[in-house]
Amino acid sequence: MFSVLELLSKTEEFFKSKNIPDAKLDAQLLLCEVLKCKRLDLFLMFDKPLNQEQVDLFREYVRRRAKREPLQYIVGEVDFFNIKISCDKRALIPRPETEELCDIICSKYFPDKNQQVRILDLGTGTGAIALGLANHFENVKVLAVDKSEQALSLAKENCEKLGLSERVEFLLSDWFENVEGKFDIIVSNPPYLTDEEVASAQDEVKIYEPLSALRSNDEGFFDIEKIINQAFKFLNANGKIFLETGINHSERIQKAVNVPFEIIKDSSQRDRFAVLS
Repeated sequence: MFSVLELLSKTEEFFKSKNIPDAKLDAQLLLCEVLKCKRLDLFLMFDKPLNQEQVDLFREYVRRRAKREPLQYIVGEVDFFNIKISCDKRALIPRPETEELCDIICSKYFPDKNQQVRILDLGTGTGAIALGLANHFENVKVLAVDKSEQALSLAKENCEKLGLSERVEFLLSDWFENVEGKFDIIVSNPPYLTDEEVASAQDEVKIYEPLSALRSNDEGFFDIEKIINQAFKFLNANGKIFLETGINHSERIQKAVNVPFEIIKDSSQRDRFAVLS
């Protein structure tokens, strides 16, 4: 029977042969999922043997990862802004940059977590933004919209699992199509990749994740511009619009608006977020 250390070593080498990014880390995380332990715990159990059921499950996870299926889809969840979000092929995997956007909203622009705030999350996907913000603010009402019924079903499952159903409502809508009312925060991580960016993306992205949540026409700016053109009609006085954007969209945003706006860099020092008011 294989030990923890033997499985990790063999899997790391196998993943490297398949050009899997972060081969060592992925092997560890998949084994953690099998053993239901934390990654640091693995280093205390290198000699521990796995039973046949555990080995078979691990092999299945390794087989899927070797086909470049995203690790998040295999383990079925991702940590996001102090909550755990279930994720699968119905929606885009929440990214660290999007978590940064939530942190910017809460730390810089709306620092009082007890204030009453109404939020519109456009293109909610897994529900990550909507649920992350709903979990953060004490007095909040969130409307999470998406044009994908499949994505909405996943977002609703996440909402129920997290016990946030009293704070979050869901609506089938193509951006603002079926939205009514006004909001203090309008936030979106819309599709913004160009055709060239999608073509050069890793297989995990372009094979497994929904293309409609990634790519946009007009050099990735079509959906961003559509949101900007309609959002102010739904914005309360003193409200703000927060958008995750492509790294080359700053000049396009400047041409598209005649209101105060700010471009904020992500942790990699790339222009990533637009704040409009």
